[in-house]
Amino acid sequence: MRRRLLDATVDCLVEHGYAGTTTTRVAERAGVTRGAQVHHFPTKADLVTSAIRHLAAKRTEVAMAEIDRLKASADPVGDALQLMWEMHQGPVFSATVELWVASRTDPDLRRQMSAVEPIATSSLVEFGKALLPDYAGHPEFLPAVYTAMDTVRGILIASWATRDQAELDARWARARRHLRVLYSALLEAA
Repeated sequence: MRRRLLDATVDCLVEHGYAGTTTTRVAERAGVTRGAQVHHFPTKADLVTSAIRHLAAKRTEVAMAEIDRLKASADPVGDALQLMWEMHQGPVFSATVELWVASRTDPDLRRQMSAVEPIATSSLVEFGKALLPDYAGHPEFLPAVYTAMDTVRGILIASWATRDQAELDARWARARRHLRVLYSALLEAA
């Protein structure tokens, strides 16, 4: 039942946005009673942040399943950047952005998101450390991971204005090329 509620929450966030995601709508979509929903998630903020936490954990599992392939790659940095890009595609990222924006004016949601966001971010950092353990101790390693993550997120958010796939692909190709320069400099300095 929890999983159905979490999946229904993400679907509602993507389809209706945060304002249009109500606990009643989520319960209906999940096929459960409102009482059952309240039993598992007392508030809307509890429900939506639990959904994002759940999906971030799933995203981490997907990434870690790729670690051996990436370590064996001729281009582990480029392939890792591409995987980061792919992990930010789709409904999980859209739902997360809905919550980031809504948390600006909703103190309860902001409190919940401030607890969830570091968990989601740390999973990408841990993935980077597992992929490139020889460089993980470098003082610029963590900032480089954050820069890559911020770049991916920024490009994807900006792309919603045009929905032009060719432009999106070109922007990512350019950014990926520049991020590789950043990582090359980091790896050479280690």
